[in-house]
Amino acid sequence: MHGLVVIDVQNDFCPGGALAVSGGDEIVQPINALMTQFEAVILTQDWHPAGHSSFASQHQGAAPFSVTQMPYGAQVLWPDHCVQGSPGAGFHMELETDRADLIIRKGFRPEIDSYSAFFENDHKTPTGLEGYLRTRGITSLTLVGLATDFCVNFSAVDAANLGFDVTVRQDLCRAIDMDGSLSAAREGMAKAGVRLL
Repeated sequence: MHGLVVIDVQNDFCPGGALAVSGGDEIVQPINALMTQFEAVILTQDWHPAGHSSFASQHQGAAPFSVTQMPYGAQVLWPDHCVQGSPGAGFHMELETDRADLIIRKGFRPEIDSYSAFFENDHKTPTGLEGYLRTRGITSLTLVGLATDFCVNFSAVDAANLGFDVTVRQDLCRAIDMDGSLSAAREGMAKAGVRLL
């Protein structure tokens, strides 16, 4: 069974949002059209409590997009974004959310960020998505959404490492691309066995 995982197509990641990805809104309609081709559709939603530890505003003197060390490793410090219940955390208004079988929220633990749909950034604490997919008999996944080099990348690599057959539709993703992060992400996904279309 084949599932479509739509990563973080939320207002804060679209133009005008707190952490806007260039062209983030261009992929919404093509993703809606793609949903009809899959037996299962899963949406992920970045869902941070106010004052999340990955926000630069919580680290004195730290600039957004700088990197700090957390107990679980290196962490990019982001502008405040996708705060629970805020308009920015909402899905893009044109995204067909009614088609979703499951909406999985991530990044809700204050002390740890979560890029991947499968694990927190410690790469150990599961979100529960793997169990859901296995119990539904979903073995192959196509990933689309935002941003290619962070949440899509981490989700795709984790899915491949968990044994799923994974495809990333690059035309239906958009990237932040800071300091070569996009080419590094593509390389890492290919190395993990992810098909890049």
